[in-house]
Amino acid sequence: MNTRVWHGHVTTKVAVLIGCTALVLGVTGTTAQAGSRDLGREVLGANDGWGSEGAGTTGGSAADAEHVYTVTTWAEFKAALKAGGTAPKIIKVKGMIDAVSEGCEAFVTGGYDLQQYLKDYDPAVWGNDQVASGPQEDARVASAANQDSEIKAAVPSNTTIVGVGRNSGILGGSLQIKGVSNVILRNLTIEAPLDCFPKWDPTDDNKTGNWNSEYDAVVVYGTDHVWIDHNTFTDGRYPDSERPSYFGKVFQQHDGLTDIVRGSNHVTVSWNRFQDHDKNMLIGNSDSTAALDTGKLKVTLHHNRFDGILQRSPRVRFGQVDVYNNHYVVTEDQKDDYYIFGVGLSSQLYATDNAISLPAGTSVGKALKKWNEAPLTAENNYVNGKLTDLIAVHNAEIPAETLQSGAGWKPTLRTKVDRPRKVPAIVAHGAGAGRLR
Repeated sequence: MNTRVWHGHVTTKVAVLIGCTALVLGVTGTTAQAGSRDLGREVLGANDGWGSEGAGTTGGSAADAEHVYTVTTWAEFKAALKAGGTAPKIIKVKGMIDAVSEGCEAFVTGGYDLQQYLKDYDPAVWGNDQVASGPQEDARVASAANQDSEIKAAVPSNTTIVGVGRNSGILGGSLQIKGVSNVILRNLTIEAPLDCFPKWDPTDDNKTGNWNSEYDAVVVYGTDHVWIDHNTFTDGRYPDSERPSYFGKVFQQHDGLTDIVRGSNHVTVSWNRFQDHDKNMLIGNSDSTAALDTGKLKVTLHHNRFDGILQRSPRVRFGQVDVYNNHYVVTEDQKDDYYIFGVGLSSQLYATDNAISLPAGTSVGKALKKWNEAPLTAENNYVNGKLTDLIAVHNAEIPAETLQSGAGWKPTLRTKVDRPRKVPAIVAHGAGAGRLR
């Protein structure tokens, strides 16, 4: 193993880290040694979802020894992402690296103070007719900009990022896979970023106000050929259930876990765990982006476990989205306000052979949520072990949102389709970080 030492400056608006950043290079060939498995050299298999379309998704598997890095800090990770431009690279994340190791206090500037912010924009004082403005809102914006510059990490083309062993990943960082091509994320535990400075919008929610947050754990934006595999996504140390409420609304500090938007295309999301989160996955994030999204947003989700996810698994606009052999587990405290599949503008959702586990007394019809007239295919799905026609049940229970069947296309890029009754056990055994051997 060789060690490359980087001499330079890693600068953020919060701190300046000056000195030598050591990036340990793992020298590996294209074939792993006997008895070992080099995840960084693995590529998405043929016919494994939309990510395998065309030339497929290979990430940084072809990296030479000079572009294989092992990182143990957030600064090292961001430096490795920048190194070598778009040449194929493999970044091995060792241990849990923290993008907010100094805490939210490190980002505060301009005199921002939450208690003063609450006093200034209390609806009893400010009202609900105009958006927040003034010194505290200005300080919040400036503090948020500090956090933004620190926790976002731009992932270049031809990159593979893998966790080392069973307990490696990223805490509080936001991976921006934006305007690039050919990226692989595997074997990572990713704790969703916590927005330190949510914005109060008095005019939101029919002028009753709401807290709005930034930062998705992973954003795929204007990017093609991505493979997201065997990762665990979670709110981790900061579950929504422990967030306080102000002005009668939850102090929302999380956004999405994995959003695929703005003309992204040919993405496979496989064998992941999505746990204990509210807004999970948008595929298409606006009704106004038809020029960008039409004919794109082709995404496959298979063999994922969605456990304690309240909504958007996924919520789809425009794309041909294939969803099969996933297991959805709705918790008791979510059963009155959940949905799984969101049917949006011009979506072409094909959801088959999935398993859904619901608490007693839960409305099965809520598994589907309609925003726009867009036919879908939803066949051979099982709810609590019983074959269930999700569309028929939805239409019977929620006739004001009648859905039409028939997505108008049929997936051809599928691996083995398992029987839905076996999916819970298969996914429980194989999905998530630390399950690759």
